Formats: sequence, C-alpha cells, structure tokens
Amino acid sequence: MSPPSTFTPPPPEDRTEAFLRLLTQHDRQLALYVTGLVPAAQDAQDILQEGKVVMWRCFDRFELGTNFPAWARKILFHQVIAHRRRVKKENTETIGARALELLSDEAESAITEGRWVAREQALAQCLAKLNADHRNIIQMRYRDEASIDRIARAVERTETAVYRLLSRLRQNLYQCVERSSQTQTP
Repeated sequence: MSPPSTFTPPPPEDRTEAFLRLLTQHDRQLALYVTGLVPAAQDAQDILQEGKVVMWRCFDRFELGTNFPAWARKILFHQVIAHRRRVKKENTETIGARALELLSDEAESAITEGRWVAREQALAQCLAKLNADHRNIIQMRYRDEASIDRIARAVERTETAVYRLLSRLRQNLYQCVERSSQTQTP
C-alpha cells in the first residue's frame, strides 16, 4: 500500500480557474513589472501577452499555494531577455544583462513596496493639473505613441517646438511626481 499523498492536484478545470484567478489578481503588478523593464509601451504589452501564454503552458508545473507573482515575474523576465535578443540586431544601444537584472530587482522591489502604484497615482494627479492642450500632447505622444511629426501637424507647431514643449512637460511632470512622493514619504 502506498503512503497517503498530502496534496491531490485539482481537476484540470479547477486549475484553469485557479490560473485565471491568480492572473487576474496579479495582472496590474505584472504589467508594471514589464513596463519597468521595457521602454516601449507596445513592446511591453507584447511581452506581457506572450508571457501570459507561456505561464498558461507551464501552469501545470506551478505549485498552487506558492508565490504566483514571483513565478510569473521569472517567466516575464525570460520573455524580456528573449525580446532583447530579437531586437538586438535592430538596436545597437541595448543595456547589458547585468544592468537588466538590476532593473528587474529594482522593479520587483518597487512593486512589492507599492512605490510604483503611488507614483502612478501621483502622475495621474499631475497630469490632471496640466491644461487641456498640454495633456492632449502628452497623451498623443505616450498613450497613442504618435510621432513628433504627427503631433506637430496636429497642433500646428514646428517639430522643434513640440520637442521643446515635451521636454518641458516631462520635466514638470517629473518634478510634480517627486514633490508628491516626498510629501507621502513618512
């Protein structure tokens, strides 16, 4: 007679539900992690989606009750590495693997400490303080990923003027977020 098992794996449909529940619970945290490692929003989104597919394929190896976010971040980190390899030929200015590991550690630390959430909330408040024209330019550039040329045509300014304005706006937003972060720190 074999010894009794302490863990009985749930039926496949229960594992599917467990995966979806865990992924939904930690989705925002995982998105912040990838966004912290990849500068281009669309690349980060692609990496996150591919990472979710890999997580699903490997979920049968995940032990329920253990640290899902850590397991998922490890998979996403490898997806970021794979992405860097794919684009390395296109971009000669890639950061080194050790620097990426340090960024990964910092991103993980910031997520677990809630710093990114606080900074994201501060950024939303700072964006709300901008006048509508400036907020529109920021949204065109970073949400819509519009080119400087396209923005310049839309707002009827020169490309140089748009570059300068975006530079000033980024600096002002950075300072606003920093001030907000300093007032929230105990």
